Amino acid sequence: MGSIPLIFPGIPQPVKLGLAGGPLIIAILISRFGPKYKIVTYTTESATLMLREIGIALFLASVGLSVGGSFIDSIVNGGYKWIGYGLLITVIPLLIMGFVVRKIYKMNYFTMCGLMAGAMTDAPALAIVNEMSESGIHSVSYATVYPLTMFMRVFTHSINVITNHIIR
Repeated sequence: MGSIPLIFPGIPQPVKLGLAGGPLIIAILISRFGPKYKIVTYTTESATLMLREIGIALFLASVGLSVGGSFIDSIVNGGYKWIGYGLLITVIPLLIMGFVVRKIYKMNYFTMCGLMAGAMTDAPALAIVNEMSESGIHSVSYATVYPLTMFMRVFTHSINVITNHIIR
């Protein structure tokens, strides 16, 4: 599904959802139409917890291994500016979103944490909330926001690549 080119009017090149967007769209379709066509999508809670923990561990290990070698050199050679920019880009939207969600929509803390982790597609943040809460409400809010966020990331990246190609 991720390799199928999608043609949009006004965009000269087809857009592909890729390795992240394709399986995400298929998962959304199976969750919506699976019961109608007798597709069993049930997994036990222990299997879900095991896959969640293994996935988070592998993700964090791969990020750590790929970044660790040049980390100190990057910071010494001006990377501290980019760390500051990243901090501002991350914290300001989260503070605004947290304020709006808490004060205007009156959501509870764990729903708000899952929502913000999903909006950032931040699996480690979800893992921290999993440790703090016994209920699954944070996972539900994470899973509600995550697909749209991931789809928009893939889609906007594709549009950006096509736009850059046109400008050149």
